[in-house]
Amino acid sequence: MDLGLNGKVALVHGAGGGLGGAMAKALAAEGARVAVAGRTLANVERTVEAIREAGGTAHALQWDLADLSVIEAHFTTIEEKLGPVDVLVNNTGGPPPTTAAGQSPDLWAKSFQQMVLSVIAITDRALPGMRARKWGRIITSTSSGVVSPIPNLGISNALRLSLVGWSKTLAREVARDGVTANIVLPGRIATDRITFLDEQKAKREGRAVEEVAAESNAAIPMGRYGDPTEYGDVVAFLASTRASYLTGSVIRVDGGLIASI
Repeated sequence: MDLGLNGKVALVHGAGGGLGGAMAKALAAEGARVAVAGRTLANVERTVEAIREAGGTAHALQWDLADLSVIEAHFTTIEEKLGPVDVLVNNTGGPPPTTAAGQSPDLWAKSFQQMVLSVIAITDRALPGMRARKWGRIITSTSSGVVSPIPNLGISNALRLSLVGWSKTLAREVARDGVTANIVLPGRIATDRITFLDEQKAKREGRAVEEVAAESNAAIPMGRYGDPTEYGDVVAFLASTRASYLTGSVIRVDGGLIASI
């Protein structure tokens, strides 16, 4: 199936990590020219190298989402190196594990700027061009915690859920301009972030991390963690011309983990 992404320009954030890297690689495999952004340049460059070795086109950007002042400069670079952004994949890092109660206002504010305000500001920069060209894709990666809150991820659950309301509202505003806006959320995908969360849970509960991971696997109907490539492939479809009538949705990639409808 031709996804119609050949020659499109995609910007993927958090692309030095497992999920972000997988999304960037999946888009590049379909012919998109990918701006690979992340806070740690060495990690971003590894993703770029993998894309180029596979015959794709990519450009690395060291980008701290908490710094809103760099947005315009980065977009200018992308437009000069690759062209105007057609596909925007919003993917932020998660805050530290916390309870919902008892966190400082400073931590809430810092997390809000990095996880929510940055996404909104970056999208607002990309949207005018998309609307003018009558084609665009806004894909925001969140967490299964927006459907079923995850214990000890209070800040993440709250702030990522705000992005769902924003995306759903945005989808209605831009639909007639040929722009779609969707949320995609991972269940337990085998990334460094999941390993970290398993380790933290094991530490809190005084158990072996292998025991915690086995328990998590047992709760998934498929009996395993997802592979990042499986997540990336779903995002590539959402970005495609084939998904032109799919907007305002929340797509779960969770192996059946979330029991609610």
